[in-house]
Amino acid sequence: MVIAAGYIQDNAVLQKVQAAFVRAGVTLEHFESPLALLRKVRRQKFDLLLVDIGAGLGDSESIFSWLNCRSGDLTPVIMLSMVKSPDLVAMALNAGADDFLLIPFEPVEFIARTHALLRRSSQQVTRRIIDVRGFLLDRETNSVAYRNVPIELTPREFTMAWLFFSTPSVYVSREAIGSAIWGTDSEIAGRTIEQHVYKLRKKLQLGPERGVIIRTAYSGGYRLEFYGSDLDADSESAENENQTRPSLVPIADPPGFAPEDGLAQAATERGTDGATKTSLIG
Repeated sequence: MVIAAGYIQDNAVLQKVQAAFVRAGVTLEHFESPLALLRKVRRQKFDLLLVDIGAGLGDSESIFSWLNCRSGDLTPVIMLSMVKSPDLVAMALNAGADDFLLIPFEPVEFIARTHALLRRSSQQVTRRIIDVRGFLLDRETNSVAYRNVPIELTPREFTMAWLFFSTPSVYVSREAIGSAIWGTDSEIAGRTIEQHVYKLRKKLQLGPERGVIIRTAYSGGYRLEFYGSDLDADSESAENENQTRPSLVPIADPPGFAPEDGLAQAATERGTDGATKTSLIG
C-alpha cells in the first residue's frame, strides 16, 4: 500500500486529491500546517509528500528550507500552487521538489504524475556537493573540509551549514531554520539557533580572510555572503542537479540589522508534536 503525507490549504483541493488517491489505492495522511508535516516526516517514512505552497513562500518557507538541507531522504515531493508563475516553479524545483502541479488539475494527470514519481524514486541515487571558496560540503557523508582539511561538525551544525551555503545571499528566517533542523518554532529554538550559528562561524573560521561570512539581522534571520573579486571561480556542483548559481556580491543590510551579542544559552528543545490534526483516507 502506498502511503502519502500532505499539506493542502484549500479544502476543495484536498477533497479532490483524496478522491483521486482513493481510486488509485493511495492512503493520504493530511496535516494542518507545514510544521506538523515536517515533524511527522522526521519520525515516519512516507512514499510520497504533497505540499500546497499557495502563492509562494509564506507559511511554506520551512518546506523550502527542509528540502534544501534534507539528507538521505529520497521521498518524492510534489508541490501544488494556484499561481501560474515560472519563477515559483523554478524556486520549487531548485529547492528539491520532484514535480510541480498547477491547481486546478485533472485527476488522471495527477495520478499519472504520482505513479511516475514513485517508479523513479525506487531507482534514485543522489550525491550532492557544494564546492565554493575552498569549502567542500558533501551531503552524502555529512562532511565539511576547507582547502582539503576536514572540519568536524555535529550533524545539526552540518545541516545548518548546508542550509546557508545552498542559499547564499538569501536571509533564512529563524522560523525556517528551527523547523528545518529542530522541528520546532523559533520561540522555542531561537537561542539554540544563535548558539549554533556562533559555533558554526567559529569552527569554519568565517570572515573576510576566507571570503565568507554569515550576517545576522534580527528582523530577517541569517544570510551567507561571499566577499572578494574572484567570484567566477566559485561553483556549486551536484550529480543529477545541473545548475550554476550566479556570481554574488555583498548586499546592503536590511532595516533592523544588528550584530549578534555573543553566545546565548541554548533553550530547551521541544520533542513533542504539539497539536496536530491528521486524517487517514483510504
